Amino acid sequence: MDFRKIISSTRCYNFHSHTQFCDGRATMEEMARAAVSCGMIHYGFTPHSPIPIESPCNMKASDVEIFLAEVSRLQNMSEFSTCRFYRAMEIDYLSPQWGPANDYFRSLDLDYSIGSVHFIPSQTGEPVDIDGNFENFSRRMKRYFRGDIDYVVDTFFRQSSEMIKAGGFDIIGHFDKIGQNASYYSPGIEDGMHYHALADSMVEMIIDRDLIVELNTKAKSAHGRFFPAERYLRKLVDADITILVNSDAHYPDTVNALRDEALHLLDALKCVS
Repeated sequence: MDFRKIISSTRCYNFHSHTQFCDGRATMEEMARAAVSCGMIHYGFTPHSPIPIESPCNMKASDVEIFLAEVSRLQNMSEFSTCRFYRAMEIDYLSPQWGPANDYFRSLDLDYSIGSVHFIPSQTGEPVDIDGNFENFSRRMKRYFRGDIDYVVDTFFRQSSEMIKAGGFDIIGHFDKIGQNASYYSPGIEDGMHYHALADSMVEMIIDRDLIVELNTKAKSAHGRFFPAERYLRKLVDADITILVNSDAHYPDTVNALRDEALHLLDALKCVS
């Protein structure tokens, strides 16, 4: 897909959304109707990918064909003719053996994929979800990570770097998302030199490989932040990296949530570049 061409011709798009097939809170048809109602002309369904461990937030492998067929069904409904729907997936990177570059995902008939890190290995090697609400994160810090927030941050960025090197995805998802829970757990951690060095290294890898990045608006309303943070956006804009503004919608009323604010931010950064 030529994302740069799409976003140069319209702002009526969202390439990151979730439905009943993973941790979304509405059916695909409900999300499609919401997308059309708010004027979207490009809309991607991106369920959290199947993974080889138990997770209530991830799609079951047995549902993949049903999901793919549902996208086709919606695309052929006359009431949705003004919007193109895409068969995509947000693929979790767990290890060199499981991630966007895995042959399984390459075999699926997807229009594109988002590569994201939501799980990292504990000190004993057990994959642990470090995404989601802070209450769960705090419990997992004690149970799985011995309270070592530096280990969690370092490992998140190491996993992200490994995913970039392995490739196989079209868009890198919320690449500094660990900053949210890490900052609640250890206030000020994002302002430290070590965190900056890790995040800056990610930005340099993205620029070196000319990757497509999303500006994710999901956390703006509840947590007052975009992913990536504005301090990293400037470098990406200056390097002419393709940046998609995605709402990471889990509910129909968040299909276009805070995208206008994010687009205005990008405009402002481009004007002073």
